[in-house]
Amino acid sequence: MKIDIHAHAFHPKIAGKAVRQLNEHYDIKAVGDGTPEDLLRRLAAAGIDRAAVHAAATTPAQVIPANNWAMELARKYPALIPFGTVHPGYADNAKELDRLERAGIRGIKIHADFQGFRLDDPALRPVMAALEGRFVTIFHVGDRLPPDKNPSCPIKLAAIHREFPGLTIIAAHLGGLMHWEEALEHLAGKDVYLDTSSSLPFIQDATLRAILDRHPAERVLFGSDYPLYDPGVELERLRTRLGLADADLERLLTTAQSLFPGLDEARMRASA
Repeated sequence: MKIDIHAHAFHPKIAGKAVRQLNEHYDIKAVGDGTPEDLLRRLAAAGIDRAAVHAAATTPAQVIPANNWAMELARKYPALIPFGTVHPGYADNAKELDRLERAGIRGIKIHADFQGFRLDDPALRPVMAALEGRFVTIFHVGDRLPPDKNPSCPIKLAAIHREFPGLTIIAAHLGGLMHWEEALEHLAGKDVYLDTSSSLPFIQDATLRAILDRHPAERVLFGSDYPLYDPGVELERLRTRLGLADADLERLLTTAQSLFPGLDEARMRASA
């Protein structure tokens, strides 16, 4: 099963607004319209079977609606693997995680930059404890600010990994968007996963090679960051940038399936 581990799909009512906000924040023009249907068309064209779809509640009040959307995606689109969301300011994350687990949601997205907290916020520790051993957790890491001012950075995520070693961590953007030297020092080679999303257009060749040489190949996952980028275009970028053979691309695309054992069987039981 070939999986794009890092994509986004929004409710039709907000897809246009969400894409505009992404364009403004990252100063790029997204290639997709942000809808599930557009994502699925692009996955099919790229020969990819499934995509993990992420959303992050930017306020505590958005936790329930965002997770309702994740559950709706799971029901309507079997090829998508929706991740839920939590927020340290939400009053009952434990109850919400139970609800997500009953619905068959396997993952959680943490985007401290958009959600308005820092990865070293003490209020996040009970949330991490509740996720440990239960949910695959993908973290947005890095941005344009230096590590001491950035809400998320490889140093902060490495500290979470040390404190919660049972937490299954995916560090997005090869461990830290625009923070790849710190990712090389603090995350590469550790017992975490790195995804390739939103990295190849920006990272220097020497740093890219250093990270991939140090990090176990079985812990590097393909991610497109749709709607910012097209899955098929990102696969070809990987092929040409790194000189990857078909077998290497196959590994990048299939490694993530081990993170979701029995997913399809669980969904069939839930829908019966």
